[in-house]
Amino acid sequence: MAARRLSSLLSLSSSAATGATATSLGRFSRWGRRINSLSTSSAIDEPISPSIQIDHTQLLINGQFVDAASGKTFPTLDPRTGDVIAQVAEGDAEDVNRAVAAARKAFDEGPWPKMTAYERSRIMLRFADLLEKHTEEVAALETWDNGKPYEQAANTEIPKVVRMFRYYAGWADKIHGLTVPADGQHHVQTLHEPYGVTGLIIPWNFPLLLYSWKVGPALACGNTVVLKTAEQTPLSALYVSKLFHEAGLPPGVLNVVSGFGPTAGAALSSHMDVNKLSFTGSTATGKIVLGLAAKSNLKPVTLELGGKSPFIVCKDADVEKAVELAHSALFFNQGQCCCAGSRTFVHESVYDEFVEKAKAQALKRVVGDPFKKGIQQGPQIDNEQFRKILKYIRSGIESGATLESGGEQLGSKGYYIQPTVFSNVQDDMLIAKDEIFGPVQSILKFKDLEEVIQRANATSYGLAAGVFTQNIETANILTRALRVGTVWINCYDIFDAAIPFGGFKMSGQGREKGIYGLSSYMQVKAVVTPLKNPAWL
Repeated sequence: MAARRLSSLLSLSSSAATGATATSLGRFSRWGRRINSLSTSSAIDEPISPSIQIDHTQLLINGQFVDAASGKTFPTLDPRTGDVIAQVAEGDAEDVNRAVAAARKAFDEGPWPKMTAYERSRIMLRFADLLEKHTEEVAALETWDNGKPYEQAANTEIPKVVRMFRYYAGWADKIHGLTVPADGQHHVQTLHEPYGVTGLIIPWNFPLLLYSWKVGPALACGNTVVLKTAEQTPLSALYVSKLFHEAGLPPGVLNVVSGFGPTAGAALSSHMDVNKLSFTGSTATGKIVLGLAAKSNLKPVTLELGGKSPFIVCKDADVEKAVELAHSALFFNQGQCCCAGSRTFVHESVYDEFVEKAKAQALKRVVGDPFKKGIQQGPQIDNEQFRKILKYIRSGIESGATLESGGEQLGSKGYYIQPTVFSNVQDDMLIAKDEIFGPVQSILKFKDLEEVIQRANATSYGLAAGVFTQNIETANILTRALRVGTVWINCYDIFDAAIPFGGFKMSGQGREKGIYGLSSYMQVKAVVTPLKNPAWL
């Protein structure tokens, strides 16, 4: 539905295409090496102008869009150009206090937790229907604010958001406790109860997907919500939250505060009247969030953090398929994915073949305006991330890795980076150790399973892994040996509403999605009642 009326939302600017690759044939790079064979053929056209109107830039508190208490605003930028899209209300501690008060009243006095679970389910289903109806507008906002390809947002991500809310709407009236046998004459039951006010902090790389992963189960379990958006991407969450209220969500149940981490994020994390916290973002910020939660009211925290996921190609793997999936695993969403297969381990017997085909795949990748049909890669989110990625690329070159393709900015405007592939990467290089969060593929060589298991696990991260083999015994060995939250066998990035997601080690704690995601938003209460002269125990 979203793709067929793209032209109704977008209009081409009158100027002709003016962009070009940052590195032309025959030109020497600033790192002193000739890279005519490393360039991509893509050029950055004059950006397409979305025709969608920006209507919601204020905070959403108690069912109303309101200005920040301070009156401050901040710009949200178009990553294709760096130009301002809109000025958005800048929430801080006072606004978080207002939002938490509204959520507290909606929980303690309002209808949401007292409403039948079936009615909560119906409101969530009506919201899913509205979201599906407005897919094109929502996808356009997501692309404009984030830079991800419109076709990805409209045809993959928004449908998954809709599915997630329908999934948790289905769970709302199926949450129940147990009758527990006890030693002695007592009736024992367990109740699964909502925490109360939940603070949810979402990232900029998948704003609405993570919105659904958190808001869906939180509301299904009967909690109320204060959501903080990422400062880079506030627009889509504000838009869809308005749709949620059109679906019948009572005021105060879902509040949205846009703002910055050190102010709004810190205030929410340390708030004494927030009962549960869920955060997705970097490991460094996750540590801060966890510390603030502990120092305040010891609220429980779910964390989904960074990753440096191994993508292991065994000697018997289908190399063609492995190259294709390794490419997608790394470059999807401009490489801005926490579970990106960013350490590509390839067996020595197929290493050279794999590298050549990976290079060819990167050179074919279509980079450009994400609103343009057929574009596979848009710009990075902002200048800070853009500069960080280029710094890591320089580090890879300086440390002795072989630059097979890419390596530079694409075009002269916006935050586009060429799809970059390194071979001969060693474990001690920064590009092999750090989470780059960009379109940079690092290919490492290994000899046997024992070696690759040790190297794959030699990291503080443990979010995901990919295993590519045609041998079931090899697959079973690696599945059990890898210290990660998800292992994909001969596939990658398979996300389903029912499949739990989360990390080991410093990639986080707790799980999101599926039945496991519900436990993050419920408390268990045991109720014990004496029995007199029972007929049975």
